[in-house]
This record gives sequence, C-alpha cells and structure tokens, in this order.
Amino acid sequence: MPRAFLVLPGLFILTLPALPASEPVPLPKDTLPGVLSVEAVPLGLAARRATPADNPLTEGKVRLGRKLFFDPILSVDGKISCASCHQPDHGFASSTAVAVGVGSKRGRRNPPSLLNRAYGSAFFWDGRAATLEDQALHPIASPQEMGHTVPEAVKRLQASKEYVALFQAAFADGVTAANLARALASFERVLLTGNTPVDRFRAGQLQALNESERHGLWLYESRAQCWRCHSGANFSDERFHNTGVSWGTTADLGRYEITRQEADRGRFKTPTLRGLIATAPYMHDGSLATLEEVIEFYNRGGGANPNRDPIMAPLGLSPDEARALVAFLKAL
Repeated sequence: MPRAFLVLPGLFILTLPALPASEPVPLPKDTLPGVLSVEAVPLGLAARRATPADNPLTEGKVRLGRKLFFDPILSVDGKISCASCHQPDHGFASSTAVAVGVGSKRGRRNPPSLLNRAYGSAFFWDGRAATLEDQALHPIASPQEMGHTVPEAVKRLQASKEYVALFQAAFADGVTAANLARALASFERVLLTGNTPVDRFRAGQLQALNESERHGLWLYESRAQCWRCHSGANFSDERFHNTGVSWGTTADLGRYEITRQEADRGRFKTPTLRGLIATAPYMHDGSLATLEEVIEFYNRGGGANPNRDPIMAPLGLSPDEARALVAFLKAL
C-alpha cells in the first residue's frame, strides 16, 4: 500500500500547492468514491461517533449532504460551495491562508479540515458551535463566506424539484433549515481518516514506521510534549489553548470573542493532527506554510504573551530531532 494517508476506503488525498489568499479557488468537483459508507470506521478511530439522537446516520442523508456540499446553490451568487473552502484534494481544508468567500472576500481564519469532525465536541476555531448541525449553517449566513441567508437558501432549495425529491426521501418533513443542517452534518460525519502507518504500528505492525518516524513518535510522547494537547485517538483534546500564534499582529482574540472570559483571550481550538500533510498552511490564521515551520514555532516555545498556555516552553529539540518529529507527523 502506498504511504499516503487514506480518507475512506480507496481514496487518496493529494497535497496541492498553497494559493495566495487573494485568488479565488476554482469550484471543486466531487471526486469522492461512488458510495460513502455510514458504518465503516478506519483503523485507529473510535467505533462510535458523536451523532445526535434526532439525526441518525442514513445513506439518504449522506447522499443529500454530499450533493449540497459541492453545490454553489447555497451561496448568494451561486459561485461558492462548501467545498470551495473545504477542498477534498486538500484534506477538506483550504489551500489559502484564510477563507476566500463570495466576491473574493477574505476571512480572518484558515478553514480547518473537516476530516474526523464526527469526533468533535466544539466547532470552529473559537468553538462557537457545539454540534456539526449548528456549524453547518454558519457559513451560509456569513458575509465573508457564502453571503446568503439561511431562509433564502431554503427557498432556493424548495424551488428545485430535484432537491425537493431528495429531501423528501431523506426526511419526513422535506426541505427545512434544520434538515439542511442535518444533511450537511451527516455527510461530514462520514469524512474519516485513519489506517495510517502510525495506526498500524500501534496495532502491532512494527515495520509500519521507519526509524526516523519511530523516533518522532517517542519525541511526540515525551520531550516534545505534543500529546498534552493533541491527545486521544483523533490527536486533539478538543480544548482551547493560547500558543501565541500571530499574537499582537491581528485583532483576532479567538475563544474570548465567544465567552468574554479574560482567560480565553487568544485561545483557539486544538486541531487534529491526522491528515495534516495535506492541509497546509497551518495554524488558525494560516501563518505557517510548512510542518517544519510549525515544529520550529513550538521548539522556541510559541509566541510570548500574557495569556500564553503555561505548558508552552522552549523544547530544545536538535535539528535531527525536529526532522524526526516532522517525519512522524507526516506518517499520520
């Protein structure tokens, strides 16, 4: 098997060059496998996903959500789709530093990957949504993203015979805002990545990692202290931390903008490390272009500021150790 990471059986994600944030991204096409399983879970992930009782996974909802995800019908100008910022060929993240929406409007933050968000407990970099269903509708109404309103998007769907039929097949009450959110969330719940060399190594296939990658794993679990935030099967504690990224250069205060708690100033949600070889650039603002830059940032202890997380400190990694840690991260 090639040493590329897998998203769903048989689907390989390509790493594409990052585009300047001022350039609109061409509308991505659906290149996913013909059928997306609602049951299959790759090696290394928890079997149970966070699925609300009022939105059980069904093939009909996934098919509908998939069509909506790639359709620009939800944007005010009919030119932007969910896939425009969460590109399948880029690990369901973005090739631009920050989101580029309708009219080439630039957002403040890097679109995070949707891979394994089925295991999430907070959504967006600032955690303002508690569920995938809640998250799904925010971009539609954002002036910097799709620039539409949810009620108008629903009316547009209700005027489409094709969508009316698809919604009626998936939901008893047809086209509603709640069902729009449920369909998109259902599709996102089947976007899983696992069965990596790291997962196979942990399952007992000791040759799955080479010497450098094994050294990187040891560093990850010891001196580099990555595990303190990137923990669990999905390599994220789903919490919020201030690492000092771009501190003092932007007005983005992260979690504080939602809670207004002083302790949350500059805190952002810990992203998963799975599949990150495909999702450059990195950090909430897309300010670091490569994994090597990310490791150097943490090696020097992050960005100094009064609210920096107390676990942040210089790591003292040698160049060889930094390279080994990057090798391990790429094996994820």
